[in-house]
Amino acid sequence: MTQKLLPQPLITEDTVVFGLLALCLGFIFYTSSIKTGFWKKFYSIIPAVLMCYLLPALLSSFGVVAEKWHVVDALGNVTEHNSKLYYMASRYLLPAALVLMTLSIDLKAISNLGSKALIMFLTGSAGIIIGGPIAILIVSIFSPESVGGNDFDAIWRGLSTIAGSWIGGSANQAAMYEIFKYTPEKYGGMVLVDIFVANVWMAIILLGVGKTKKIDTWLKADTSAIEKLKIKVTKFTEKITRVPTLGDYMLMLGLAFTGVGIAHFFGANISTYLKENVSAIADATNFLSFLGSGFFWMVVIATAVGITLSFTKAKNYEGAGASKIGGMFIYILVTTIGMKVDLGRVLENPGLIAIGFIWISIHAILLIVVAKLIKAPYFFLAVGSQANVGGAASAPVVAAEFHPSLTSVGVLLAVFGYVVGTGGALLCAYLMEIASTL
Repeated sequence: MTQKLLPQPLITEDTVVFGLLALCLGFIFYTSSIKTGFWKKFYSIIPAVLMCYLLPALLSSFGVVAEKWHVVDALGNVTEHNSKLYYMASRYLLPAALVLMTLSIDLKAISNLGSKALIMFLTGSAGIIIGGPIAILIVSIFSPESVGGNDFDAIWRGLSTIAGSWIGGSANQAAMYEIFKYTPEKYGGMVLVDIFVANVWMAIILLGVGKTKKIDTWLKADTSAIEKLKIKVTKFTEKITRVPTLGDYMLMLGLAFTGVGIAHFFGANISTYLKENVSAIADATNFLSFLGSGFFWMVVIATAVGITLSFTKAKNYEGAGASKIGGMFIYILVTTIGMKVDLGRVLENPGLIAIGFIWISIHAILLIVVAKLIKAPYFFLAVGSQANVGGAASAPVVAAEFHPSLTSVGVLLAVFGYVVGTGGALLCAYLMEIASTL
C-alpha cells in the first residue's frame, strides 16, 4: 500500500508554533474575561477550555501547524517529521502540573467521595468493551467492506488497538498492536479514528461542564461530597492566600520540576528493570505489559510526589498559586492535544469514522444510563469516561475544569485505566472478531 503523505504545514518550527499556541491562549483568556457584550454570550455557550482545544485544531485543519508531516526530497525519499510540543507538554508540563495540583490534596476528603467514581469508570470501560462489537454489527449492515478484511488486514485487529487506547492508554494500545499484528501500512487509519473521535468526545464533555448544574439536576445526583471537598479546599486556600514573591515562584518551580526529574528518573529505571527482569512484563502480549511503560510510572510517581508534599508545609504554596501554575501547564497541554486533530482528514475513511462514533456513542449512552440509575454527578461521568478514553493526559484536564481540587481524582482513575486496559481490550477484540464473522 502506498504511504499516505501528510502535507507540510505553513509553520514547522516548534518555537514559532509554541508562540502561536500561547497567542491563542492569551486571546481566549482575555476575551473570556470580558463580562459584557458578544464575548460574554459566546463563552456562556462555549467554555474557554474547549476553545483552547478548538483553535489549535482549526490551525491544524487549515495547514498552518501540524503534529506530523512528510517531506519528499529530490530523489523521492520520504522523511517523516514530528512536532515535539505534545511530547514536551505531556512529559514535562503534565507531571509538573500533577505535582503542583496535588500538593494540597486532602486524601480523606477524596475518600469521602464514595464508590460512584469507580463505578462510573468501570461503566465507561464496559461501554468500550461492548461498544466495539456492536458498532461492527451496525456498520456491517450498510457498509460491510468497512468491517471486513482477511488475516492481518482484518479490521477488527486494527480496532483492537483503539480499544487498548480507549480503556487504558498508549502502552495498552501498543500491546494490542503487538498481539494482533495489524497491517502496519493501514495502522495510520486507526490512529486517525482514535485521535479524532476521542477528541470530539472530549469536546462534548467539556461543553457539558458549563451546564453541570442542569445535568446534575436531571440526573438527580447527590453532589454534596464534591461540594464539601470544593468548599474545604477553597477555605484552606483563602486561609493561606498571600501575595506571591519571586522566591515563592522559584520554590514552586523547584518543587514542580524536581518532581518531574524524580518521576522521569525512577519511571525510566523502574520500567527498564521490570522489562529486563520480569518476563510477563517484557511480553507485550501479557496483560501486565503496561507496567513496562515509562509514561505510566512517570504519572504515578509525579502524583506520589505531590501527595507526599501535601503532608508537609509545602502544601501552603497553594496560597501562592501552585494550582494556578499547574492549571497554566494543563492549558498548554490542551493546545498541543488540539494540534493532533486535522478535521480535513475525517472523510478519508468514512466507514471507520462511523464505527468510531457509534462505538463512542454506546460508551456515552451506557454512562448516562448508569449515572441516572445510581444518581451519579456529571463530574463522575465526565472524569470516568476520560480516564478511559483520554487517559492520564486528558482526565486531569477535565477534572481540573470542574475544580482544581478534583484533579487527583482524574489522575487516580486514569492510572487504574492502565491496569484494566490490556485485559479489557483483549476481551473487546475477541468479541469484535466474532461480530465481524456474523
